[in-house]
Amino acid sequence: MPHLLSLIREDVANVLEHDPAAKSRLEVYLCYAGLHAVWFYRMNHWLWNHNSFLLARWLSQVARHLTGIEIHPGAQLGRRLFIDHGMGVVIGETAIVGEDVTLYQGVTLGGTGKEHGKRHPTLLDNVVVGGGAKILGNITVGHNCRIGAGSVVLRNVPDDSTVVGVPGHIIFREGKRVVITDPKQINDPLSEALAAVATEVKKLSERVRQIEGADGHEPVSESMQRIMEDGDYQI
Repeated sequence: MPHLLSLIREDVANVLEHDPAAKSRLEVYLCYAGLHAVWFYRMNHWLWNHNSFLLARWLSQVARHLTGIEIHPGAQLGRRLFIDHGMGVVIGETAIVGEDVTLYQGVTLGGTGKEHGKRHPTLLDNVVVGGGAKILGNITVGHNCRIGAGSVVLRNVPDDSTVVGVPGHIIFREGKRVVITDPKQINDPLSEALAAVATEVKKLSERVRQIEGADGHEPVSESMQRIMEDGDYQI
């Protein structure tokens, strides 16, 4: 019990430190759904670890209805987790969250399919995940990372990185701007369509050369030539 009380005090102090809107300890105790969800989780996680799976899952659903935050009791959450606002946050069964992590509303730590085993992400210490971001699959987000709002992260993220976009790509690492010189580093959803168009352009170009002869062939631009030579080119 003393350990539990110390954790509760630590949680409240963490909210006061991170949220300038918090005016008093009493307000934090009564009004912060993210804090209530974490407290529910700790009880449910204890039940889960003692093989009371159904009760743990049922209570997690009660907590979901009360807080708007869904945390599977099998997840592993570190100390001083701050869920700000929190509506729509989902944390999957095999997710692992380190210490001093901040999650904003609408964040999903989810899976990508029906595979078994470790299928949810791992967030190491001091990670901040912006509103609406989705981190999916058995990947690791390194220490001190920042995930931009609305990003979809599908690959491992090294320490001290800032990620934005759909799908997510690194724009800062260790405080320095990351300049993407290889377009393949960003898997844009339109890349497959672009690759198909490039393939067709290449076929048509070869056909025109066969019909008109090499002398009648108009040179293509350098950018188009690169696309035509690389069927996997992505933007």
